[in-house]
Amino acid sequence: MTNKPVPEGQYATLPNGHTIHYLDQGSGTTVVFLHGSGSGACGHSNFKGNYPALVEAGYRVIVQDLIGYGYSDKPDDIDYPLELFVQCVKQTLDTIGVTRCTLVGNSLGGAVAIGLALKHPEILDRLVLLAPGGVEEQADYFKMPGMAEMKEVFTSPEPMTASRMLDFFRTVFTVNPDCVDEQLANERHALMQLQNPRVMQSMRVPDMTADLHRISCPALGFWGMQDQLMPETGILKLARNIPKLRMIVVPQCGHWVMIEHRDLFNRMLLDFLAHG
Repeated sequence: MTNKPVPEGQYATLPNGHTIHYLDQGSGTTVVFLHGSGSGACGHSNFKGNYPALVEAGYRVIVQDLIGYGYSDKPDDIDYPLELFVQCVKQTLDTIGVTRCTLVGNSLGGAVAIGLALKHPEILDRLVLLAPGGVEEQADYFKMPGMAEMKEVFTSPEPMTASRMLDFFRTVFTVNPDCVDEQLANERHALMQLQNPRVMQSMRVPDMTADLHRISCPALGFWGMQDQLMPETGILKLARNIPKLRMIVVPQCGHWVMIEHRDLFNRMLLDFLAHG
């Protein structure tokens, strides 16, 4: 359709009554991408530099917009606990006939991937986590400098423009500002107009560290050394507790490993998918 800020794919109507938007491209072994949170977040904007490489390499990719984001439903009369995100992703996969997959999750999407791995281990071939949430108490995340700046930027009386959003992403999410372009900011700014504040206000993600040892599939972790949003204690929590996890710590990198070090991430992901 015309006048859409990001590509529009397909929609799944779920048993719980919600409708979820997703992109479905390629054929072969299935890889599911789960994006992070924040104003204007969606699957395509998070992973547009990554999922085409997997399609080209012979994989089927599913890029969902989590409930409350992108083109998926955004009810304003419910709360958004982690369990809701997990349920919607699982029901989407069930609806479109995906019974086994690799999950790739960034930030909130990483927490959702962990939640799925714990609740529905039977669907996972592999697990890929990019600085995931869900391994600290929620209050500890809000002590991070990037979170403080996010609150200041998005609650200030000054109108949120695409230019301000671009400056924010370049300052808080990355080390190299050149990796975030105007197109990304424009996409997120346009999608922000579709959101309601309920998803951010009521989102609740528990600390799942004590259960990480139950994740038995092969796993790969990425963490930027200059991440301003996630406490670096998460690095060892993942590495020590997920039995088959290999951790890649990326220097000169903020919260968006898949954007800031796209080629490295794509190579490492494809190698992991092929060889474990």
